[in-house]
Amino acid sequence: MDSHFFAYMYRLKYIERWSLMRNTTKENVAEHTFHVALLAHMLCSIGNRVYSQSYNADRAVTLALFHDATEVFTGDIPTPVKHHNPKMLASFREIEAMAAERLLGMVPAELQDDYAPLLGKPTGGVLSEEDERLLRLVKAADLLDAYLKCVSEMSGGNREFQVAMGQTEAALQKLNSPEVEWFLTHMAPSLGMSLDELSGPL
Repeated sequence: MDSHFFAYMYRLKYIERWSLMRNTTKENVAEHTFHVALLAHMLCSIGNRVYSQSYNADRAVTLALFHDATEVFTGDIPTPVKHHNPKMLASFREIEAMAAERLLGMVPAELQDDYAPLLGKPTGGVLSEEDERLLRLVKAADLLDAYLKCVSEMSGGNREFQVAMGQTEAALQKLNSPEVEWFLTHMAPSLGMSLDELSGPL
C-alpha cells in the first residue's frame, strides 16, 4: 500500500499562519516549523553549555519538526479563537488528536513506532520522561518564534502586532526558563535590526 504521509507533510507550506492579522511578511507552517527547530536546538545548547543541563538537542529538533504536523488537516487556528473559552480549546484538542491519528495511519506500519511519539501518539499512550522534558523546550521555542515574528513585524512599522507582542512577551516570562531569558538577552535583539545595522559600518 502506498503511503501519503510525506505528500501531506509537504503541504504544510500551504497553511498560512497569523490569518486574522495584517502581515507585512506572510508566513506558512513549514517556515515556522523550521524556525522552531532552529530555536529548540539553540535553547538546548544554551541549557547544556550555560546552565549545565543534559538536553538531547538532536531529539528536540526532531520533535520540533513534527510539532505542528496536524495543522495540515486542521489549519492554523488563531490563538484568540482557540483560547476563546475552555470548551473551544477542549474541542480543538479533540480535533487535533483525531488529526494526529489520521496522519499516523498514513505512516507505513513498519515505521509507526518511530513516528507515533512525534505525532503525540506514543506506544502505550505515555511519552518518555525525556520527550516530556524536551517538548517543554519545543513549546518554549514555538512561543519564542511567535515573539520574534512580532518583533519583525513591529520593526517594519506594523502596529497590528503590538498587542500580540506584549502578550507573547508576558507568556515567555511566565515560563521562567533561563534558556529563554538568555536567548532574549543575547540573541533576540538583532531580530529587530535592519540589514545595514546587522552589517555594521563599512
